[in-house]
Amino acid sequence: MVTDLPTDVTLRTPTVADGADLWRLAEASGGLDLNTPYAYVLWCRDFAATSVVAEVAGRAVGYVQGYRRPTAGDVLFVWQVTTAPDQRGRGLALAMLGWLVQAQGDEVAWVEATVTPSNEASWRTFGALAERLGAPLERSPLFAAEDFPTPHEAEELVRIGPVAPR
Repeated sequence: MVTDLPTDVTLRTPTVADGADLWRLAEASGGLDLNTPYAYVLWCRDFAATSVVAEVAGRAVGYVQGYRRPTAGDVLFVWQVTTAPDQRGRGLALAMLGWLVQAQGDEVAWVEATVTPSNEASWRTFGALAERLGAPLERSPLFAAEDFPTPHEAEELVRIGPVAPR
């Protein structure tokens, strides 16, 4: 599944010690909704098994935060994906997503995420993931701009699957 990983990149599950780095990467992303530093540290503790960190020379350069939906355990929901600005264009987002889906084994049949209509990079990445998984991608409205308490673009649901057993 992770066939296009650059040789200088290591993928692994996060630890609590990664929380601050994930927060810094989110802050530097220029497009992610930034959560509190506490949320990233907590995420690295409670959702490490459904998340991944990319490292180059011991430095965190990307991450995917995911979780298994409580009401649908066969769904891996991807919360945030980002790479450091100096690492973009290397295919890290797709490699991290592929690694994460593979790490879930046969327990995950669907991958979901939300993406704003204007986020072309994320649409390309999730389209490439669907292609790599050999699964269809569906998109549908999920959250309207009015659902958010501050100005925010609508979020569409991306649903990939069913994912074939690996």
